[in-house]
Amino acid sequence: MPAKKDPDASVSVPCFYGAELRYRREQAGLTLEQLVEGSFRGISFLSQIERGERGMPMDFARHVDERLGTDGFFQRRCEDAAKARRAGHQSYSADIPDLEKQALTLEEWAPNVVPGLLQTGGYFRGRAKYADPEAPPEVVEERVHARLARAELWKRQYRPTYWGILRESVVRSSPLPPAVMAEQVEHIIDVIRSTQSVLQIVPETTPWHPLEHGMAKIMTFADAPPLVYTEGDFNGHIVDYPARVKEYRRRYDLLRAAALPPEASLALMEEAVRTYRNEAQQRD
Repeated sequence: MPAKKDPDASVSVPCFYGAELRYRREQAGLTLEQLVEGSFRGISFLSQIERGERGMPMDFARHVDERLGTDGFFQRRCEDAAKARRAGHQSYSADIPDLEKQALTLEEWAPNVVPGLLQTGGYFRGRAKYADPEAPPEVVEERVHARLARAELWKRQYRPTYWGILRESVVRSSPLPPAVMAEQVEHIIDVIRSTQSVLQIVPETTPWHPLEHGMAKIMTFADAPPLVYTEGDFNGHIVDYPARVKEYRRRYDLLRAAALPPEASLALMEEAVRTYRNEAQQRD
């Protein structure tokens, strides 16, 4: 079991909210188990809220106020914490960072762009110029900050087991400057190797394969059914219907078989880094 971790209220609004919750609970002399009693929520759910890792639903905020006698404090500040949590994220994907932290396993398929958890700030800024050229610089920087904050997941002792699959064009073909892409691809390699994660590449010589058109993130949890998250340009969708999740699972497994082995995939990426470095030097 993870060691007890004191929440740092200075990190963010959700962390302040969670630290206050823990303080009020301990002042009332209640354990995690005692506070969640009658709420239809689990102990781990409450613990994650106290650490600032998960948002508090309004129904649970009402339950907490009633049990702790806090005169509606957590209900009044519930939406404030939720807004802070959504800062820098699209509204349709605001729950994904929390789900990533809670997951036992993360399996991603990225046919078009580097997955968010693996992106560098330079890559994200560069993509923003093409994907949303009218976005104000301050909005872009807020999104960059949120994107990099998600990547703090890699530093956690109890992080999910990760398996990613990318299409070769994601690392080979980009309008971004070679120096930016060299840094990005090298960053992916470093993360995968340092965390003992797995990454595979589907080569361009494989024109037909499962899940050809859209990204997919499959997440499993210790105390909840698995989910799949898919995303388009203007929307994201969480799939939780068991039969559909099972079909994504089956197709992802078939996609693994179509991809290069992990070491061959990393070797391809290392070669891409060398190519980008050479191109960057030639431009200087």
